[in-house]
Amino acid sequence: MSTAKKDYKRVTVKSLVEMKKNGEKISMLTAYDYSMAKIVDSANVDVILVGDSASNVMAGHETTLPITLDQMIYHASSVIRAVERALVVVDIPFGSYQSDPKEALRSAIRIMKESGAHAVKLEGGVEIKESVKRILKAGIPVMGHLGLTPQSIYKFGTYTVRAKEDQEAEKLMEDAHLLEKLGCFSIVLEKIPAALTKKVSEGLSIPTIGIGGGQYADGQVLVIHDLLGMTHEFNPRFLRRYMNLYEDMGKAISEYVTDVKKRDFPNEEEQY
Repeated sequence: MSTAKKDYKRVTVKSLVEMKKNGEKISMLTAYDYSMAKIVDSANVDVILVGDSASNVMAGHETTLPITLDQMIYHASSVIRAVERALVVVDIPFGSYQSDPKEALRSAIRIMKESGAHAVKLEGGVEIKESVKRILKAGIPVMGHLGLTPQSIYKFGTYTVRAKEDQEAEKLMEDAHLLEKLGCFSIVLEKIPAALTKKVSEGLSIPTIGIGGGQYADGQVLVIHDLLGMTHEFNPRFLRRYMNLYEDMGKAISEYVTDVKKRDFPNEEEQY
């Protein structure tokens, strides 16, 4: 398999399939606002996910469930205005697609029309088959999401590794092949055994994106706040922190407070 890297001036769903075919790993990160998306895009990240994890890191909720469709569109719109290269994928939030395929299509259309996003992401397999079919039939690209599906956290009751048992692993394999057959362009595999990720990835022609799924996925995704160390209480095994912004920002802000209190800021050179 070739490992030649192609220079993509604009990443599309077709680009991701080409990357898998050429043996090039896919980079994916979250972003929820203009300023962060500008930085992420300029660093040549291939895919930006406007994730419903905004519910956690931006709004402070315990789960992803509370975030609304309107809020997701707001975040996505902010990101789109910053992006020049990356493919922007938006999570359809909980309650906006599960109960009715027609509602799923309406939600996807709103995201695409009102934010300018390039694709949507849904959690689940056979359970959301009809919703995926309707959205794809409308010409909207769909990314799947299997394994640990945070929108179903109260069903699972825990954020532990999924598909460790044969029965659940077999269902995940079946769901992955179903999503590919329906026409999804990629599938996120969250918190599953690395061996299963390898099996799924090798059995699909569309790329897999891992988060806690090990090294055999065709790409990797992390929440930007976790990668930068802006969060400090979340410490799963799969997370690699590349900075410690929680500490660094805290120090900088403390220095600012001190300088203001002791009348050192602003000084004569910092005023008009």
